[in-house]
Amino acid sequence: MAATTHTVTNQAPPLVGYDVFTADRALAEAVERHTEPELVDEVREELAGLGRTAGSAQAQEWGVLANENPPKLRTHDRYGNRIDEVEFHPSWHRLLGKAVSAGLTDAWGRPAGHVRRAAGFLVWTQAEGGHGCPVSMTHAAVPALRTDPALAAEWEPRLTSHVYEEGLRPAAEKGGALFGMGMTEKQGGSDVRANTTSAVPLSADGEYVLTGHKWFCSAPMSDGFLVLAQAPGGLTCFLVPRVLADGTRNVFAIQRLKDKLGNKSNASSEVEFDGTWARRVGEEGRGVRTIIEMVAATRLDCVIGSAAIMRQAVAQAVHHASYRSAFGGLLVEKPLMRNVLADLALESEAATTLALRLAAAYDADTEEERAFLRLAVPAAKYWVTKRCTPVAGEALECLGGNGYVEESGMPRLLREAPLNSIWEGSGNVQALDVLRALQREPQAINAFLQEVGRARGADHRLDAAIKDLLTELSDLDGIEARARRLVERMALVLQGSLLVRWAPPQVADAFCASRLGGDWGAAFGTLPHSLDLASVVERARAEV
Repeated sequence: MAATTHTVTNQAPPLVGYDVFTADRALAEAVERHTEPELVDEVREELAGLGRTAGSAQAQEWGVLANENPPKLRTHDRYGNRIDEVEFHPSWHRLLGKAVSAGLTDAWGRPAGHVRRAAGFLVWTQAEGGHGCPVSMTHAAVPALRTDPALAAEWEPRLTSHVYEEGLRPAAEKGGALFGMGMTEKQGGSDVRANTTSAVPLSADGEYVLTGHKWFCSAPMSDGFLVLAQAPGGLTCFLVPRVLADGTRNVFAIQRLKDKLGNKSNASSEVEFDGTWARRVGEEGRGVRTIIEMVAATRLDCVIGSAAIMRQAVAQAVHHASYRSAFGGLLVEKPLMRNVLADLALESEAATTLALRLAAAYDADTEEERAFLRLAVPAAKYWVTKRCTPVAGEALECLGGNGYVEESGMPRLLREAPLNSIWEGSGNVQALDVLRALQREPQAINAFLQEVGRARGADHRLDAAIKDLLTELSDLDGIEARARRLVERMALVLQGSLLVRWAPPQVADAFCASRLGGDWGAAFGTLPHSLDLASVVERARAEV
């Protein structure tokens, strides 16, 4: 065979050896915008360090290996003793260890904690998405535990620790701990009030034994879990430790691991409780109210995680098009491909800008910002997570046949993309949550309208969209049937208002013309040709 047939030309080099954070202009600008001036240099240096690791060949290899070697369930040891252990590839532990050491479970007590943590989560998720599940749940468990000061004092230092220690041991003996969550059951799904897991009180105050089956329990190797069960006083939140204080293992029978579309590195399980010891969190009968802050925080992580997938997909597409030649020139210079890339870049930047704005609202922690989050989080969760799958699919197509091959990494992004739209309540659940807030919490809609109103007068298409939204909100008849349409419009108006205020003019102009002004087709790559698309694409480029 002639050696010349093996000469490789016109192939894009791998996107590796770069700073994932600094190369993302929209993210870097959002962090600077939402961080106190005296902290900016510290936070930027911290995130750039994480960004360089995320863009390294080593981290990319960890992601590949963690997905090619999914977790295995070991129900019994060689002698027949029940152990219910999940075995992970070493790369999973490396990814998780880096996430913990980078402070991705530590947001609630640090200055600018939520912004720096959200940015870090967005950066590190681009290395591999599956391990983000226990990171997210550990972070989000803190506000739920704070309903019980004694439990918070015991567990919060472990959950916010920057030390990761694998293995099942009493949490008090470990330098840090991870949390999971078990809410859904096979007969109810998102309707957690239909749960049948029972909780029988013991003689000691706050202690119970649980009996039941949880249909989805992710990250079953965690040190503790927040679960919902029916106590005598109604649906209640409980803390279930994996290992008891005396070193014996709690009853936590893992029935099987789910065989999922994507998210292969992460173990999602079915778990049986049968005399399982638990500690009550909050009051009996107020389980949903107790755990709702955890749910809100994990929903925000769904937005951040989707923004991360979109950003990585767009970075790969622009990178490929910047090196690949076809029809007499680089793909990135072809008007039609440039339109596609610019359209994808708009979706990515809008998602990132919105995600960091929500994180900043957590840091502010004022009454107005909490009211804003009540509507903005489910609206963003609904829309941003739904945009992730088409963005990943179109970005894959930009690489052509190369993108359809596993080695490109694009198929893994595409398989991961639908997850965040399903996890923590799928689209209809989010839309209904927005309706409840509209009907019961007038301060929430006031805060939302004040936020979008800050950009009024800057773009006539945004102004018209706000006016149309107000008309929609004034008519609540039959609102459930059109809830998705309403929530989509709310999310787009919010994204448009943020971009008009903070993004470069060419980005805001293209977003408002297409998403709000209606000058857009049903597929990516249908932006008005008169826009400055080259600048939008250049802004999205990840320089190595």
